[in-house]
Amino acid sequence: MISEFLARSELTRRLSIFRKEFLWVGVFSLIANILMLTPTLYMLQVYDRVLVSQSELTLLVLTVILVFFFSVMAFAEWLRSRLLVRVGVRIDEELNSLVFNASFDAYLRNARRNIVEVFSDLTRLRQFLTGGGILAFFDIPWTPIYIAVIFLLHPLLGWISVLFALVQLGVTYRSHRMTVSEIELAEKAGTDSTAYLQSKLRNIEPVHAMGMAGNLQRRWQDFYDQALDAGGLAYDKQQKQRSFVKFARYTMQSLTLGVGALLVIEGKLSPSAMVAGNVLMARALQPLDLVVSTWKSFIESRMAFLRLETLLTDYPERAKGSLFPAGPGGGLQLDGVTATVPVRDAPILDDLSLTCPAGSTLVVLGPSGSGKSTLARCILGIWPDVRGRVLIGGEPVESWDREALGPSLGYLPQDIELFEGTIAENISRFAEVDPEKVIEAAMRTGIHEMILRFPQGYDTQIGEGGSMLSAGQRQRIGLARALHGTPALVVLDEPNANLDEAGERSLVQTVRELREMGRTVVLITHRPAVLALADLVLIMDRGKVMQFGPRETVIAALRSSQTAAVQPQQQG
Repeated sequence: MISEFLARSELTRRLSIFRKEFLWVGVFSLIANILMLTPTLYMLQVYDRVLVSQSELTLLVLTVILVFFFSVMAFAEWLRSRLLVRVGVRIDEELNSLVFNASFDAYLRNARRNIVEVFSDLTRLRQFLTGGGILAFFDIPWTPIYIAVIFLLHPLLGWISVLFALVQLGVTYRSHRMTVSEIELAEKAGTDSTAYLQSKLRNIEPVHAMGMAGNLQRRWQDFYDQALDAGGLAYDKQQKQRSFVKFARYTMQSLTLGVGALLVIEGKLSPSAMVAGNVLMARALQPLDLVVSTWKSFIESRMAFLRLETLLTDYPERAKGSLFPAGPGGGLQLDGVTATVPVRDAPILDDLSLTCPAGSTLVVLGPSGSGKSTLARCILGIWPDVRGRVLIGGEPVESWDREALGPSLGYLPQDIELFEGTIAENISRFAEVDPEKVIEAAMRTGIHEMILRFPQGYDTQIGEGGSMLSAGQRQRIGLARALHGTPALVVLDEPNANLDEAGERSLVQTVRELREMGRTVVLITHRPAVLALADLVLIMDRGKVMQFGPRETVIAALRSSQTAAVQPQQQG
């Protein structure tokens, strides 16, 4: 049964690595809990032996033993805490890269809302597994042992302890039933509110420019109010439970003392046993009290565990690709490639097949919505739902080790996303900056002089998302990043969308240089003017190949079809 549970998911398998450490935490808890009986035994000996015998030596020996046992208990608790701290660090080391990669894949597949607080979930889970909450579960098994010791003092006190423990368990169960749904609703409402706000902050400029902030704020306020209401309801119920638990605990301790006093009056119990029974009763119920007080943390940690488990199940760790010694040659082949998306019945790309030899330039034309950008993502292996094969250098793109393949690919997407850092760091793809390669890529795209005009040149900080740059500057730096290291295959999606005349001349010159260097270029554009750069031309419409072949052949076919379309009109 345990092995089946541990095999249930990647997360449980990873956490099972720490079974030995948690076993040692249990051993240290055993030592600490056994030695927690020391004050009770000391009290019994002082009352029943020292006060009767008036022996100072006996008191001294008992006190020395007491201090020794307390020292061992403190040392065991310190070891337990230290071990949990180290386990927390190791849990983070074991899971953080796994969670990061799963989050990366989820973002790549546009599943962003589900992982807004994924690292908060990891932190919450780690803190619970290595904090005070988990210690309550290690201490709970000792409640029956303390009750058994109370039975040795007097059976009536033992049965009262059993009754009170059952009452405490009932309170814990009732607390769970009353608060779990509210805590879950509050957690979900808070996550929805944060996700909504973050998604709007990504597009803050048009929101501010077009006066949309007030409308969006009212929508966000609805999410926020739901989170406040759910959180307030959960907090109110928790406080009611805590008040009832406090009432029950104090009442039970006092009743235990009262029953003990009655037994002392009847001569069935010594005063020392009466006090010891009360102390043991408090100690027996303390773990249950701690469970009640940390129940919210337990529920939140359970939810965090389930979300992380779902994330790691949906986006498992990718198998490491192959390292081909020769590297990709740049040749590109598509064999029956079909790209789909769950919310759409018709495929975005429908059975595309073509071959682009190494060193050639392919220009892709077509109206908006024809699937050109999706084709670029399929070529690079970043579209999630693809059937068919994409071969780079004769090998399927998914078989390559991505870290090894990445430097051999250049990609300029339509939406340029630069990252906070310097211009040099962005061009070098945040690898170790090689000044020669960075300057070479900048000069190839004609922005070297422009960069030198910045206050700190290549060391100029561009701000988050490249906010310090114009759209044309971001596009040209993005193009330099794509060309860094002279990759074997370069995919440019609308590279001239934000370029001025000088920038477009630099682009044309860059593509020509890449072709002369034997690099394969896929150039996606709306502008037929770049046809002069093409060796091959692909014309797409509605995800299908309308025309494909050498530039002269495709242009001749287009002219022929235009002539055929004009002749009936002239005759009419």
